[in-house]
Amino acid sequence: MTAPKVNTKEDTRFRVLRLLEESPDLTQREIADKLGISLGGVNYCLRALVDKGLVKIQNFQGSENKLGYAYFLTPKGIYEKSVLAAGFLKRKMDEYEALKEEIEALEKEVKKNT
Repeated sequence: MTAPKVNTKEDTRFRVLRLLEESPDLTQREIADKLGISLGGVNYCLRALVDKGLVKIQNFQGSENKLGYAYFLTPKGIYEKSVLAAGFLKRKMDEYEALKEEIEALEKEVKKNT
């Protein structure tokens, strides 16, 4: 049995888009912490999302209340997130089925050996 690829580029893009849709004012460091990926990885992903027109950055450095940026999904980004969500769900369902089969096989093995 081959192990599924744990963290694909599509998964990372989907998770970043989902986080930004929920909380556009997260810092890159907060995104990295929440997703368990490097800060450089988040920066690379965000730049790619901006370059593709999926995310728009708004600078709040002039504001008294905020320092930094807010990341907003564009209409194209919202659509892309839904496409990525479908693929993400399929991969997770496939992983679930593979795990379920492995658990059943292990249970049979344990019963056989006891």
